[in-house]
Amino acid sequence: MDPNSRNVSMFLLFSFIFVSGVKLSESTNFTIINNCKETVWPGMTPDDNYTGGGFTLKPGQSAFFYAPTGWHGRIWGRTGCKFDKNGNGSCETGDCGNNIKCLGPGQPPASIADFTLGDVDYYDVSLVDGFNLPIAVKPIFGKGNCSAVGCDSDLRENCPSELALKSDEGKTVACRSACNVFNSDEFCCRGTFSTPVACLPTNYSTAFKKACPAAYSFAYDDPTSIVTCSTTDYVVTFCSSRNQTQCTYHDNELSCNGAEGLMSLWQIWTILILTLSAVMNFHLLP
Repeated sequence: MDPNSRNVSMFLLFSFIFVSGVKLSESTNFTIINNCKETVWPGMTPDDNYTGGGFTLKPGQSAFFYAPTGWHGRIWGRTGCKFDKNGNGSCETGDCGNNIKCLGPGQPPASIADFTLGDVDYYDVSLVDGFNLPIAVKPIFGKGNCSAVGCDSDLRENCPSELALKSDEGKTVACRSACNVFNSDEFCCRGTFSTPVACLPTNYSTAFKKACPAAYSFAYDDPTSIVTCSTTDYVVTFCSSRNQTQCTYHDNELSCNGAEGLMSLWQIWTILILTLSAVMNFHLLP
């Protein structure tokens, strides 16, 4: 992200915090970043503890939300969406109820970040429902394993023809799972294949795992793909490397996992003043 886009995003981030009155110490903070060259419509499927939905992120934009302890939810990106002024419409991939505010889970194929928050958080990136965008999850200053997870590779580029989801123009917009395509017990880990002993990696899930070793590739991939962490915030990024420096708001400071370090509140307010005029014409949410 270029410096101007980063500054504008930070203005939006901290303006939201200031206006909303969020008690950040009582929640887990999520920063969602679109590093793709295309617009992404993030979707969120929460449980009853959080009323989220979805929104628009143009290339280089960021957004912020918080979730309370005990939240279990999913975050994914939708692509190829067309919504009217009332937020009604549909997407080529990841559709979730014909509305910009998701009314249900995302339809496969979609790359999914899954979270269960508690005293110890559990999180992973799943390709079990297929792939539509590179996605990475990075904890910020957590305690425990706290590894970055995700899929850096773009599986659409080498998707097997039998799994490829094509647009009307013939472009591969997603790579479907073998379960979604063939709907067999073997590929879907059900029936006689519903146990860890019987449900083994297939040629398709092995290919997914080889391209994205830090992502969940089939139903019983738990030992290598589910990560734990505590007292952390998360950055979810589309089209970004797991090793890329990312920042989020944490304990009244802008916390980054790389060389950019910490930014104090007075530095943040300096950014706000410098970028105010640019933000007047900057539209994040429809």
